[in-house]
Amino acid sequence: MHDDLLFRPITELGELVGSGELSARELVETSLRRIEALDERVNAFTHVHADEALAAADAIAPGDQRPFAGVPIAIKTEVAVEGSPLTFGSKLFGDYTPDHDSFQVGRLKDAGMIVVGRTNMPEAGIMPITEPARFGATRNPWDLERTPGGSSGGSAAAVAAGMVPVANALDGGGSIRIPAACCGLVGLKVSRNRISMGPQISESLFGVTGAVTRTVDETARVLDVLAGYEPGDGNWAPPPDEPFADAARREPGRLRIGLITTPPVDAPLDPEHDRAVRETADLLASLGHEVTEAAQPGGSGEMEPVFLTVFGSYLASIVRFGGLIAGREPTADDVEPLTWAIYQHATGLSGVDFLVASAGVGTFARHFIAGFFAQYDVLLSPTLVKPPVPIGTYDTNVPDMAEWARTGEFASFTPIANITGQPAISLPIDQTADGLPIGIQLTGPPAGEALLLSLATQLEAARPWTDRRAPVEAAA
Repeated sequence: MHDDLLFRPITELGELVGSGELSARELVETSLRRIEALDERVNAFTHVHADEALAAADAIAPGDQRPFAGVPIAIKTEVAVEGSPLTFGSKLFGDYTPDHDSFQVGRLKDAGMIVVGRTNMPEAGIMPITEPARFGATRNPWDLERTPGGSSGGSAAAVAAGMVPVANALDGGGSIRIPAACCGLVGLKVSRNRISMGPQISESLFGVTGAVTRTVDETARVLDVLAGYEPGDGNWAPPPDEPFADAARREPGRLRIGLITTPPVDAPLDPEHDRAVRETADLLASLGHEVTEAAQPGGSGEMEPVFLTVFGSYLASIVRFGGLIAGREPTADDVEPLTWAIYQHATGLSGVDFLVASAGVGTFARHFIAGFFAQYDVLLSPTLVKPPVPIGTYDTNVPDMAEWARTGEFASFTPIANITGQPAISLPIDQTADGLPIGIQLTGPPAGEALLLSLATQLEAARPWTDRRAPVEAAA
């Protein structure tokens, strides 16, 4: 089977529905057919809501002026959707079903999007792979024996396979950018507090929400829908001077770009990833930018315990939330062994430990931003250390936090932007000799999404990627 409809830009799909040339039902039915045909092998979805999605589609008539009227979207299973199970990839949550939408889902629905289902994730979002015990492994549409990344692996796999044209994703240490790089997509990690995490979360030190798409323009347009203050938010990023979609179309001007190729951990950079990022550096230079090699800012060693304290505390809060849902104290039988090990570590910390670690995050961010971004406008690096790893490379059945730390050999370039709160974007700039996607990462200044989107658009025009298709259909 082959259907190009869901590979078209979401703006075009919304216009087709609004003009009456295409009905919202036709669009949603196409999405549901592709899910039925492909997801048995990919396993991107934990739940599919066909009846609800079709009913929502039937309520959309020609003339609907909303920008994404009738566009199918998948929502990661850690974001509240009214009437849909919220599981965090864990059996601890059972089939808990919230009676409300998160603010971000409400905004997407208000823009006309239709939720067709929930996407898979590693339990509690702790791994850069998507292989939860409860729902099983999600597979990469480019190679079904490899990971789509994580933690938003189900979302990225769904878009790469053409089951939906866009999917919700979250990023607490690279969880948008890692799967975007694995699956050949665009993934933007926005500035801290750019998009509200409410009503469940007032603010998050590391985590942000967003989407995975095929093009920079789509990413910018979804950001225009999602960005902005919601009542009760503890903090919020400064509003942009213009819509992000407009900023993305502007020339970025001549930028000072620092190239980093040394991973933050002691692990060798894959030669093809090294080649891809250096060729990107050459391309940027040919476009008029000043590109120079830079030293890896900061050291991973000094931040690893700080990151574990903060990240582990958020993980523990998810497990505690699951216990509230279950109506009892969580036990080791409720979660995977690795989750339990991190949970036990985090619950042994004090509030003072968390506050001290949070202060350490701020100290690192200030030194990093004041130092590196006094010399450069943008940081260029690989997104990943190596190509998507085979399914089963990392084992969450190991009750040892060293297994979690070991994933740094695969995905250690991404967490720094979560620590500093800066925006960063992964672009599917290249492929390996055997056709696997290679992502490069651009990290911008604080609240610098507009600059990143402008530069990303320039790269996309110079080296287009939208005609690439994952071969999952050929494997049918």
